[in-house]
Amino acid sequence: MAYNFDPTILREYDIRGIIGQTLGPDDARAIGRSFATLLREAGGSKVAVGYDGRVSSPTLEHALIEGLTASGCDVVRVGMGPTPMLYYAEASAEEVHGGIQITGSHNPPNYNGFKMVFQGRPFFGEDIQRLGRVAADGAWRDGTGTIEERAILEEYVERLLSGLGGVEPAALEGLRVGWDAGNGAAGPALEALAARLPGEHYLLYTDVDGDFPNHHPDPTVEANLADLRALVAEKDLDFGIAFDGDGDRIGAIDGEGRVIWGDQLLMIYAEDLLARLPNATVIADVKASRALFDHVSQHGGQPVMWKTGHSLIKSKMKETGAPLAGEMSGHVFFADDYYGYDDALYAGVRLLAASARLGRSVTELRGAMPAMVNTPEMRFQVDETRKFAAIDEVKARLADSPADVDGTDGVRVTTADGWWLLRASNTQDVLVARAESENEEGLGRLMAQIDEQLALSGLERGAQAGH
Repeated sequence: MAYNFDPTILREYDIRGIIGQTLGPDDARAIGRSFATLLREAGGSKVAVGYDGRVSSPTLEHALIEGLTASGCDVVRVGMGPTPMLYYAEASAEEVHGGIQITGSHNPPNYNGFKMVFQGRPFFGEDIQRLGRVAADGAWRDGTGTIEERAILEEYVERLLSGLGGVEPAALEGLRVGWDAGNGAAGPALEALAARLPGEHYLLYTDVDGDFPNHHPDPTVEANLADLRALVAEKDLDFGIAFDGDGDRIGAIDGEGRVIWGDQLLMIYAEDLLARLPNATVIADVKASRALFDHVSQHGGQPVMWKTGHSLIKSKMKETGAPLAGEMSGHVFFADDYYGYDDALYAGVRLLAASARLGRSVTELRGAMPAMVNTPEMRFQVDETRKFAAIDEVKARLADSPADVDGTDGVRVTTADGWWLLRASNTQDVLVARAESENEEGLGRLMAQIDEQLALSGLERGAQAGH
């Protein structure tokens, strides 16, 4: 029978909606049936399923599994945990051909959704639209799949610890680190991991609570790092690491309480990696600092600027064979001796390893970075019908500009003052702007260029939009 989803939930990188309004158990069942139908057509038959700590997640998991098995797929239930644990279940078991994590990521508590992997690759964009069409046509296969439970937390934590490979335990014995799980799904895995790491570890909010009573689990918003910063200061720790709600994005602060943003973390990882893999390709999204691309070049690597979006970055990594990639938003992807997906717990382990191998503290590494003046990511509401058109208009106007104009994802314009970016969000009716210079005056001139281009398209940078 035909099933139509609320059109707002079929997003670019995942499926996401508001519980009781745009998303519920019937949707989960239909997603299961459609995903299983597509997987069986492609020759697969077994799907790993995991879920995060949201109140609505167990109900959606139950309905999703009903749908998967009714269309003939066998299900491996890995239970509650971070999204990368589900990715691990899919990547490490040969007989598993797909994976679905029920998660609302860093959205408010009343949201939930689904992140999907299909035969080892991200399932996004046109795949998600196709899943919607299969449901609308009611073209589901029938069958009776089996269900098995698989406890993989210990095995997953063991795999995370391999990120310390080649580092003498003695080099880590003196480390003192703070961790903030933000009451998200990474809590139990973090507890198991920290118990086995060398050094001293201080943990915040590892109990899973879908209402997020302490702070919102989004480590890219500085206000959400306040408790971690206080812990680092109070205990005089070397640095602190924070996770988002489903454990695939990392945030960090150094021993002096300075935020280490996504592109700055990537500078540390790249320097460590390039010492072992000279000439390697390192990918970052268009929002990343020029300092990162320069740093990769200076250490003998090949920097590649690519489109924002974890699925798009993963696909580009496969295409280029890059062993490392990252996004401003805190998604970091290691494929040198890991699986190439975004795992914030593994990224945390690799930060300990990088500091030890480079022989410098995280605070020293952060302090050595060039002092850039940049804006946060500015997001402002634009009518859905205008957002891509406006970017095209800006591109057309700048076609003959003497500045360096990069159209990889939106428009990134580099001038003597630095660079500015204007791009359309793939997931919301917003435009995203960012600018970076070496001084405040330069930043002001860059912002004036953004405002001029917006005005020429009848827009203004007024209404700030949240996530």
